[in-house]
Amino acid sequence: MKLLNINQYWTLSKISILITLVVLSSCDLTFELPEEGSLPDKTPPKANFSASQNEADYLLYSFSNESISATDFQWDFGDGNTSTDKDGINTFPAEGKYTVTLTASDKLGVVDSYSMEIEVIEPEAPAAIIPVILEGGFEDGALPDGTGDGRDSWRNDFGDVIQITSSPVHEGSQAAKFPSTGDRIAYQEMAVTPNTDYMLTYYYTLKTDIPGSVTVTVLANGITNLSEVPNATLAAFEGTDQTDADTYERVDLPFNSGANTQIALLITNKDVEGRVDAMSFSLIE
Repeated sequence: MKLLNINQYWTLSKISILITLVVLSSCDLTFELPEEGSLPDKTPPKANFSASQNEADYLLYSFSNESISATDFQWDFGDGNTSTDKDGINTFPAEGKYTVTLTASDKLGVVDSYSMEIEVIEPEAPAAIIPVILEGGFEDGALPDGTGDGRDSWRNDFGDVIQITSSPVHEGSQAAKFPSTGDRIAYQEMAVTPNTDYMLTYYYTLKTDIPGSVTVTVLANGITNLSEVPNATLAAFEGTDQTDADTYERVDLPFNSGANTQIALLITNKDVEGRVDAMSFSLIE
């Protein structure tokens, strides 16, 4: 049997190792990892978004980016405005149709786009509130739950509670009475729609023995002290007709609610006994 010389074996081994190192060194072992948010050939970018209109400003839209596997974004809002933010927000110049496009890409240069047509329309204004006057006819049991003495809704801290009369009345069986002392005051707050034209309609009559008046005032928001009345007044009418104490005079008092969401009615009298009945609001078209 022929034995391999140990020196020969060692020499061959060194040659083998050297060849292996040369082969390995000639290979380019470098490679690039995919960027975060991008998996080549498995999950390329997919652009997508949803849109929502602002409740306070119909021209303002927000766009929620729902893209996947993307790192960079380009918005084109179709009105000349663009953005590179992840989520989009845009104020359109006017009503109309706009094509909004989102282009999503990753660090490997793979690109995808998604477009949506946005029709910008000014919403119709909600129907204006017609203010509700509780116990506006000063009748017993007129509250929504069937209770009330005709004046409960008019009680306040500005003066004594009003009186109720059964004769004369304009309609129904009762009306509000304000004695000549002028110390009884009616006051009530109610909701309105801002910047709306309203008409307050009511009826009044005065005794004929001495001159005097009964005044109905529409106040912005409401008051906590009678000293606030001049600055809070939206409209007022001082009734002075004393032709016939048994005949009610109709008053139509127009006003605009301004920026207010609430108003108040204030009823006072001076020097002579007065009566008020059948108070109501309507919209001025």
